[in-house]
Amino acid sequence: MGEEYIDKWINLEEAAEYLSVNKDTIRNWIRKGTDIPAHKIGKLWKFKKSELDEWIKSGKSAID
Repeated sequence: MGEEYIDKWINLEEAAEYLSVNKDTIRNWIRKGTDIPAHKIGKLWKFKKSELDEWIKSGKSAID
């Protein structure tokens, strides 16, 4: 039996590591309106891994 996938909220740094990009890249995606599934809670950006996975699969992450 494998480890269960738990979809928890992750912060900007964890999202950058998960997507293998720099934190500034994620900030730029948010600012440019790439539809990255980011949720601002207070002053912090939060992400769900499942939403990031769907965003990648949808092709919306491809930037011209």
